[in-house]
Amino acid sequence: MKLISWNVNGLRAAINKGFKEFFKESNADIFCIQETKMQEGQAEIDFAEGYFTYFNSAEKKGYSGTAIFTKKEPINVSYGIGIEEHDKEGRVITLEFEKFYIVNCYTPNSKRELERLEYRQVWEDVFREYLLNLSKKKGVILCGDLNVAHKEIDLKNPKSNRKNAGFTDEEREKMTKLLESGFSDTFRYLYPEEKDKYTWWSYFANSRERNIGWRIDYFIVSKGLEKEIKEAYIYDNIYGSDHCPVGLELKK
Repeated sequence: MKLISWNVNGLRAAINKGFKEFFKESNADIFCIQETKMQEGQAEIDFAEGYFTYFNSAEKKGYSGTAIFTKKEPINVSYGIGIEEHDKEGRVITLEFEKFYIVNCYTPNSKRELERLEYRQVWEDVFREYLLNLSKKKGVILCGDLNVAHKEIDLKNPKSNRKNAGFTDEEREKMTKLLESGFSDTFRYLYPEEKDKYTWWSYFANSRERNIGWRIDYFIVSKGLEKEIKEAYIYDNIYGSDHCPVGLELKK
């Protein structure tokens, strides 16, 4: 089974930058996107023939938002995490299948000056609780832009970014806590020492061409699913957004 996740930084814009071609070429069983920046119906979804389609849009127009395309119809679909104050920005979609849940997430950014770091800490705790409750029933596959580079190996310039959004001690500790609660970062599970593999690059100073990036997009699975991991991908040769797609291939 092949899964893809991509923060497209605006689906309508990405459609004109090669998104449709990659979508078709990848032929994923499940394709998750973040930062759709649109309401459902604002774009022609002619590329998703043969897929069931689910959108969760933010109340604020042109902001945040997630979507999932799946070849197999899920048993159940839920939007958000069931807590109103956290469910206004379209950040989470969960599909339930026979053997697992897939959770597509666009984690809130702490922003410049860390103005949203306090909220981010609250989010991390309630979202982790949400995942743990799901995992009591069956395996969980979490994917998306989680807006944190976990370890120093996960970004080009760790020392100068130590107190910047996405690499604060607080955000990294929350990721550690999530993994220690029974989850595995699939890319690091297969490639614990691999350097210079990133999923996001700033638009400034030719960062992508120079590969000055961050790995902030993930596939994370319940520990019980580790044995099913066949391959984890970072499609850093695919453009169309300031993020590149990431992928996960499971044995069945």
